[in-house]
Amino acid sequence: MDRRALLGLAAVAASAAAPARASSDKAAPQPSYLRLPTVTANVRRHGGGRGTMTVETGLDTPDAALRARVAQSQPRLRAAYAAVVQQAANALLPGAPPDVERLVAQLQAATDRTVGRAGARLLIGTVMVV
Repeated sequence: MDRRALLGLAAVAASAAAPARASSDKAAPQPSYLRLPTVTANVRRHGGGRGTMTVETGLDTPDAALRARVAQSQPRLRAAYAAVVQQAANALLPGAPPDVERLVAQLQAATDRTVGRAGARLLIGTVMVV
């Protein structure tokens, strides 16, 4: 076997693979979903006891610039979500299920206010009252 042909083939293969690797590094898509920590609030239970309301949230932000703003605003988002969930828990009658549609609307409004514009879609996981 001719060594020069083998070395030439290796050089061609290496030069063809280099741009592919460079382009894959640049075009690596960032995940648009950001999961936020669970938000909890105290609720009243039958008989005067206390319970806990937990809400799992996340944000889907397809726009890269807005995604960076959402990532920077995580502490403010958590504080806004805690205030909304606590208000919903205070309005909840003992033994009644939470109004999830209203809660989602209020959390989405808090998201838009905190981030500064619309575009980050709130995704809700579990709403549980224990």
